[in-house]
Amino acid sequence: MGTQEAGSILVVDDEPEMAIALGETLRQDGFRVSLAQNGKEALEKLSREEYGWVISDVRMPSVDGMELLSHLRSTAPLTRVILMTGYGTVPQAVAAMQQGAVNFLTKPFKAEDLRKILKPVRPGTSPSLLVGRTGPWESVSRPILTRDPGMIRILGMIDAVAATPATVLIEGESGTGKELIARYLHERSTRAHRPFVAVNCAALPDNLLESELFGYEKGAFSGAAVRKIGKFELAHTGTILLDEIGEMEMALQAKLLRVIQEREIDRVGGTRPVPVDIRIVATTNRNLKEEVRAGRFREDLYYRLRVFPVMLPPLRERAEDIPLLAERFRLAFEQSHMAVGPFTQESLGLLLRHPWPGNVRELENVVTRAAFLAAGRSIRPEHLEDLLDPAEISEEAPIAPVSSPEEGIRPGRSVWEVERELILRTLASCGGNKAHSARLLGINVRTLRNKLSEYGIVFGENGEP
Repeated sequence: MGTQEAGSILVVDDEPEMAIALGETLRQDGFRVSLAQNGKEALEKLSREEYGWVISDVRMPSVDGMELLSHLRSTAPLTRVILMTGYGTVPQAVAAMQQGAVNFLTKPFKAEDLRKILKPVRPGTSPSLLVGRTGPWESVSRPILTRDPGMIRILGMIDAVAATPATVLIEGESGTGKELIARYLHERSTRAHRPFVAVNCAALPDNLLESELFGYEKGAFSGAAVRKIGKFELAHTGTILLDEIGEMEMALQAKLLRVIQEREIDRVGGTRPVPVDIRIVATTNRNLKEEVRAGRFREDLYYRLRVFPVMLPPLRERAEDIPLLAERFRLAFEQSHMAVGPFTQESLGLLLRHPWPGNVRELENVVTRAAFLAAGRSIRPEHLEDLLDPAEISEEAPIAPVSSPEEGIRPGRSVWEVERELILRTLASCGGNKAHSARLLGINVRTLRNKLSEYGIVFGENGEP
């Protein structure tokens, strides 16, 4: 079987004109392209050669795109799949992403839409290194930095749903970056140049929140001297973020349900509805399903909001991101306050063993305070110990590498060296478990074993390298 390259693409479509046009566009961009007229022919080509990408139509005779995706997930997990269809729906896109597709395109689409998805790939690069990239997930307002495969997958899903009008529910613990993800979604959507309006549903009592959301007419109540335009109207043609939606009272939930269904609002004291064209994104740190069971949240509203659900992982499950984010916050401190030295190996070890109940927000606060205490010197364990609860610090070895986050990828290092380091670090973080490591790296176990053999690494009977 041939060597897999990120720059190799198999285009599968039973419409020959579409396949040929798409293939020619990709060749002009420097990719090596093969064509298949149906899923069966695609399976035959995949049995003889590995591809970095498969771009497939969904509706095809015999073997359709979803079946092809399922086959690739079990036989070639490193291959990235983009599905395309002329009959796209939000549930279909969600199903494709959940089964492992990188993206879902609705025909007709522009070549530029596809280029954005393929942008991080340059012909000849190793796709296994893409797992460790921190881009291309740059938001206009603030970059999203991650090396975590789960977060990278979530961002790919957000990229796919951004072009649709689907309502999105983002769930996760406090401090995981739910509002940042919501802004990222807006900036990737066709409404990016339109308003983004955020409302904290937990910050206002119910009566004030209603006026804030829907606005009111002059004279609607005592003190209403002038008309007030609500947040929904301010967000017209753009995106409204309903932050901490789980805090909203039941009576207001009913009014919100009507807005979602009818896309119109009633100002307090108004005589006629006002139409609004908005994308609704809601966030919550509560388990809304449990809130529904407890009778504190409307079930019909829950399912109206949960058209496209996103669950953000806590920072303790993104250990590889801790050094990366800590370094970003250290550099931000340098830019706004004063120079500060890098983290020592021991201080990074402390950060990795902390469970971070406050997640990324807590990490940012701790790094900022430790930088003040370091007063220009390197950030050492003594600068962190008073900021972290000793009872929460794990005595176990860190579950991720404690080296500098920029140490692995730098000019002058070969692709072979960086790939080797990524594989060995992942293996170490998984305690030598090759199956788990292979899943995180996006490769199969056989490929991992071959790589380890290439590096001259063998495992004893006790599982130690």
